[in-house]
Amino acid sequence: MPTVLRLGPRRFYFYSHEPNEPPHVHIDEGDRSAKVWLEPVALARNLGFRAHALNDILNQVREHRTPLLEAWHGYFGDGR
Repeated sequence: MPTVLRLGPRRFYFYSHEPNEPPHVHIDEGDRSAKVWLEPVALARNLGFRAHALNDILNQVREHRTPLLEAWHGYFGDGR
């Protein structure tokens, strides 16, 4: 599970066993978790985050989308 970004209490990471899915990132904060697609940025799953926190997370993913995609392709490769 490579961590690719930390913003405050939030950890942004990939699961190494999900290379056949479209580019996405998992976000954990405490006991809450979300999964966000990167192309386009969209919520895939939410476990415990409130709406205002999800909006903040989506904005953070949009802001850091380019390095997150570079990290995804660097880890899983571009031949998808």
